[in-house]
Amino acid sequence: MDIAQSLGENDSNQPIRCIDMHTTGEPTRIVYSGFPPLSGTLLEQRDQAKQQQDHIRKRLMLEPRGHNGMYGAIIRPETELVSSGAAHIGVLFIHNEGFSTMCGHATIALGRFLVDTHDHTVFPHSQTKHSRPCGLVRVTVPVTADGRKSDPSRPVAFLSTPAFATRIQMAVPIAPEIRWPELRRRDSIVLDVSYGGAFYAIVQARELGFSGGLRDLDLDAVTSCVQKLKPYLMSLPEVQAAVRYPHDQRLSFLYSVMVVDDTLGFQTDDVQGTETGLCYFAENQIDRSPTGSCVTARMALACAKGVRSLAQRWVYNSLVSNHFGAGVFSAEIVEELTIDGVDDGGLNAVIVQVEGQAFYTGASVFVVENEDRISSSGFTMEKVALGPSMNS
Repeated sequence: MDIAQSLGENDSNQPIRCIDMHTTGEPTRIVYSGFPPLSGTLLEQRDQAKQQQDHIRKRLMLEPRGHNGMYGAIIRPETELVSSGAAHIGVLFIHNEGFSTMCGHATIALGRFLVDTHDHTVFPHSQTKHSRPCGLVRVTVPVTADGRKSDPSRPVAFLSTPAFATRIQMAVPIAPEIRWPELRRRDSIVLDVSYGGAFYAIVQARELGFSGGLRDLDLDAVTSCVQKLKPYLMSLPEVQAAVRYPHDQRLSFLYSVMVVDDTLGFQTDDVQGTETGLCYFAENQIDRSPTGSCVTARMALACAKGVRSLAQRWVYNSLVSNHFGAGVFSAEIVEELTIDGVDDGGLNAVIVQVEGQAFYTGASVFVVENEDRISSSGFTMEKVALGPSMNS
């Protein structure tokens, strides 16, 4: 008996079919069937999904089907770039708080899945140029000798959209009411802002007062610090100015705080250096992977600082890759270019190639029975604890 089919026939909610993968431990729940129709450009589809189908995003990401660290990708076979022939498929990215504009770890996972699926209703154009809300990303997936499926032993690579730094060594005053214990008597910090498909505030762990960097750190203490820091940064006019995207206001927001340590990291033999990052995004969500879009942003930042050049390969770690000695992302700048900036000025940018490995973890069919009041839109224990009503 196909329970999912039976429920779908007798229930108003269509079953949603997913493939689950992980990249350095960071999940990607790939939605390939059952998501309601969306139309228009990819950014317009993103707007529709946010406004009309956000309960499905919550259903897939939050409890009881997901968890606070879940991440997802909704395949969109038809977009404006697909129609023009510039892209072969579109994708929307989702997490515990809403929708991302770009995601490197999910791109790596999607590359393998799109090569491995031979269902033309899922991937009618059967190639590897993906459109994201931030633009076009080209993906290269190694395959087995017969060409029928992806080769999990070799990394997937993608070429980023243009990436650029917007603020270098920006001094940020820290108001007394948000200061964390490790800051001690300091009243300011220094950080950078860079774009790699989304905007990141990039700050050294030691700059936040953690003298040991990201080695043997107190994760709860760093999390408590960033929980205070990120919304504060988002409120500052100088940070708001730094995250202005030249071509679309919908991309103009601070996506994440990336805490970095350039003295630490598992290193492979074929690169010139390594570092580690701890990425906080969405609603206090921690990326288990090295964070592909921020790897892009950090390469652009290093280039802007004059410490990274074309074809100089670097390895980026997360806490997970350091722990297991596996799962690093490697990256190199493959092109320098100038793009239109804010207020019609020129902006120095780079194209970055990022490589990493993703693996399958399972397949799921998700349903909702009409009588189920608890799981239709998902929930988090944090919000349940705030009060008796969770209708949002």
